[in-house]
Amino acid sequence: PEMWNVLVARLVRAPMAQWNDYHHEDEDVDGEERDESEGKTNIVDYKSTGRDSLVFLVDASKEMFIKGEDEEPSPFDMTMQCVRSVYTSKIISSDKDLVALVFYGTEQSKNPRNSFKHVYIYHDLDSPGARRVQDVDGLRGEKGAQVAGETMGSGNTNLGEALWCCSNLYSDIKLRLSHKRLMIFTCRDTPHGGDSERDRQARTKASDLKETGVVIDLMHLMKTGGFDVSLFFCDVVSPPEDEAELGLQMEPCGKLEDLKKRVRAKEMKKRSVARLNLCLGEGMNVAVGVYITALQARKPNAIKLYRDNNEPVRTKTRLYHTQTGSLLLPSDTKRVQVYAGRQIVMEKDEVDVIKKFSDPGLELIGFKPMERLKLHHHLRSAVFIYPEEELVTGSACVFTALLRRCSVRNVFALCKYTRIRNSPPRFLALVPQREEVDDGQAQIAAPGFHGIFLPYADDIRTLDTPQLPTASEPQVDKMKEIVHKLRFKYRSDAFENPVLQQHYRNLEALALDLMAPEHIEDHTMPNVNMMDQRLGSLAQEFRDLVYPADYNPEGKTGPKRKPGGAEKKPKLEMSEDELRGHVQKGTLGKLTVPVLKDACKQFGVKVTGTKKQELIDALTAQLTK
Repeated sequence: PEMWNVLVARLVRAPMAQWNDYHHEDEDVDGEERDESEGKTNIVDYKSTGRDSLVFLVDASKEMFIKGEDEEPSPFDMTMQCVRSVYTSKIISSDKDLVALVFYGTEQSKNPRNSFKHVYIYHDLDSPGARRVQDVDGLRGEKGAQVAGETMGSGNTNLGEALWCCSNLYSDIKLRLSHKRLMIFTCRDTPHGGDSERDRQARTKASDLKETGVVIDLMHLMKTGGFDVSLFFCDVVSPPEDEAELGLQMEPCGKLEDLKKRVRAKEMKKRSVARLNLCLGEGMNVAVGVYITALQARKPNAIKLYRDNNEPVRTKTRLYHTQTGSLLLPSDTKRVQVYAGRQIVMEKDEVDVIKKFSDPGLELIGFKPMERLKLHHHLRSAVFIYPEEELVTGSACVFTALLRRCSVRNVFALCKYTRIRNSPPRFLALVPQREEVDDGQAQIAAPGFHGIFLPYADDIRTLDTPQLPTASEPQVDKMKEIVHKLRFKYRSDAFENPVLQQHYRNLEALALDLMAPEHIEDHTMPNVNMMDQRLGSLAQEFRDLVYPADYNPEGKTGPKRKPGGAEKKPKLEMSEDELRGHVQKGTLGKLTVPVLKDACKQFGVKVTGTKKQELIDALTAQLTK
């Protein structure tokens, strides 16, 4: 099991790892001095230099085990499925984060020295692994409810002591924690049944936790009669950290998908890849954060493990003198660039000066109408620009004013963007986006600018479009009907990479000792039956308009090859000017022997042998006459 813990925790990394993984085991390069400013911006975010921590505080009262209507899962079962989902996502995306699972309102007690009654620590604050996923699986379903009843039971509730126990979990961690979050799962809006003294103790302890930087969230579940947040929990939970964060939801969760959505919105910490100054003019700087909106998902790279203890192998690089064997210091090494056959030796400081174009930041150049931004200008996925009020006071006010004016005037801001000191500058088109909310006043789109990477002149090519037959007007009209019938509302999250999903399922099956990996459905494959139902006779009508009457696409086969024989390649004829150019440049040797033979036949050159050099000599003698 320990081996699979390492495999799952370190081999499997999802697309979001680039956002969340700030704890790289960097290679120790002793022989080459590091650039201290590499990868840093001009504004340092000290809150992002540690690990994320998340504590699930789950109510284990009898009300949590009551099933909903139409045999819907109980609140406890929904919570365990949600906890399992977070465990697996943490293993994949950020295995160094710390997660804990604590139950309150239990009959049994399990905590250090059993100082807190009716509090059961199921998992300490530690990195998630395969063993923990298996433990949570044991608490799911009807059998899981029985196991929970036998192991923990349901007893009195003292939320204040449960919060105190969670506070000790955080204080016992010696690692640096960047974000501390605690989620309370319950279906009772008055956990103490009207006991004012216990209510006061819980509010006091929640206030102490929030003062130490712990963010408390409430994931309240559906119960008969509704859930009134104002009775108790509105004084316990933390307010939103910023305008973009999802605040306290008044309506309880009745479905598992809604609960997972809320938990993911809370536990997923939005981290900027850079925090920069947006220069609007001389002496006018605004602090902004740069966020990545989309990343290509790839298979994780394999990590070498030491076979004795399954620990990752760390590499160290040192430079030695080739003659004396002595260790070279960073000051002993030089940089060399070969140019025109000569070696140009440069110091490291000189190379850094050459690489530096400008200081990191965003510099406003001007404004352009939105119609000047074309579709082919999009080179890669955009970044999102959002103000950082805590770094420079007043940034949000100025940023909001700029956003509103750009939106009203339908223009985009043109900026020069330098992310780190040694990176070349890029030009960004800052496209404004206003805030959007749904019917429940939950934010769908955050206010800010989308940074579109603009191409340089060398990035745009002129293509020679082939001359093809033009479709007739009836054919075009018929195809419009087909396109209209096959339209659907596209959602990027509805199509997962089947290769990656199968890869993760296989690793999960190995780590959890499953008999077979979980089946995945390939949503990238077209639904042929549904397409046929929507089209009806349109496909045959279009076929009759485009193809001849005797056309049979299924019966058409390619030309048969002779058994044991290779396909005959077409002759490659070259003009005399092209051959003379090769002779003048001395590049006839780059041509293949068949091409040289065809050229000799084409120009009537008599060749005594068939070797390549003899063909080159004969062609050269003929074309230089």
